[in-house]
Amino acid sequence: MTTESTTESTAESTASSTALSTTGSRPESTTTRTCGKAAGSTAETGPAAGTGRPAGPELRIGVVGVGQRAALAAHAHRPGAGSRVTACADPHPRGREAARSLFGPGVPVYDDHRQLLDEARPDAVMVLTPDHLHTAPVLDALRAGVTVFAEKPLAITTEDCDLILRTARDTGSRLYVGHNLRHAPVVRRMRQLVLDGAIGRVRAVWCRHFVGHGGDFYFRDWHADRRNTTGLLLQKGAHDLDVVHWLAGGWTRRVTALGDLAVYGAAAGRRDRSGERMADWYDPDTNWPPTALTGLNPVVDVEDISMLTGRLDNGVLVGYQQCHFTPDYWRNYTVIGDHGRLENFGDLDGAVVKVWNTRRSGYREDADRVVTVPATGSVHGGADEALVAEFLRFAARGGPTETSPVAAREAVAAGHAATRSLRNGGTPAEIEPLPAELVAYYAAGQPGTPT
Repeated sequence: MTTESTTESTAESTASSTALSTTGSRPESTTTRTCGKAAGSTAETGPAAGTGRPAGPELRIGVVGVGQRAALAAHAHRPGAGSRVTACADPHPRGREAARSLFGPGVPVYDDHRQLLDEARPDAVMVLTPDHLHTAPVLDALRAGVTVFAEKPLAITTEDCDLILRTARDTGSRLYVGHNLRHAPVVRRMRQLVLDGAIGRVRAVWCRHFVGHGGDFYFRDWHADRRNTTGLLLQKGAHDLDVVHWLAGGWTRRVTALGDLAVYGAAAGRRDRSGERMADWYDPDTNWPPTALTGLNPVVDVEDISMLTGRLDNGVLVGYQQCHFTPDYWRNYTVIGDHGRLENFGDLDGAVVKVWNTRRSGYREDADRVVTVPATGSVHGGADEALVAEFLRFAARGGPTETSPVAAREAVAAGHAATRSLRNGGTPAEIEPLPAELVAYYAAGQPGTPT
């Protein structure tokens, strides 16, 4: 058994990811693209590159939605170091208070994102609203010539994702989607092992997501209402489906799914929490067992357990299971190739990736390779900080990115189709690919509109 430790940096991983994949055909390479102007031209430099606005000493960031994910915007607020949050928009008093607490009492705070775009004229915006409220501000910002960070999932329907991608192409505005797991150390290490050929050609990827805090995180507020999410197989699943696609090297094209509202549908006591935040009710020490949870959202019509199986366009078979009433909270990926398999144990600080690839045997805990992912001391293993740093660089100068608007669309499309299948008795659902010219635009690095 070989035991290893990795301290791989984002830059090192990006460089090594240019190696030829052993998975056959795969999604667009997100590590060899050139973003910004078309190849052969001189890319603009400075914060306003690609926006049609004058370049300045700092990237001016607008934040739309100052709620649960506002910590992402806090990572972008770097006065004197290249970027600064200069305006926010949130219709709720608590969001406006949070904006001034995070970014200073003098930061302008608007009720509407359109006011922010018209009056503050930012170089880039971060759209961090609830999922069903992503599409309108993303489209308005793109049409205003502003670079956009859209929190995942990109939208709650495939159709809205396609509209967003077309609009970014038609306007030439840059689009970035916040799939932070592509920067998570354990995921990056698994992908590098796949690219290095550690398990041969990938033939299957399975993911099990044990959502131990599911009742608190997803059933006490707007997430529990399918009008706001479509369903958790899309809303929560988009994170993992993107990783599954990344590890497998393809996009889901046929899917079938089953699921149920097995526990939280019968929970007693409902409560409108419109003015509350998760910190107001989250208490993992007392909110147990799941059957005793009270004060759920007035509408609870999304599934709390679901599972899908799918076939990718490169023939790889995938499976994804999600449960919101487990006692533990973590995700496990298993990648099976024709020369071995790998699996992660833990997904944050101190996680290990085990590889079995030298011989057949019965059960054995002593894998042939054990890769330990060192602790970072940061939320999500430092993925959020790396994600925002990449976005800021992309907004200012373009260049290669690990995240991909096409990949974000494909994750939503898989979750959307799986939800349709689930609610139609498990009937298989097909996923239409994006038009080739749209895929080519993003593969070329969002070169913008002709001048």
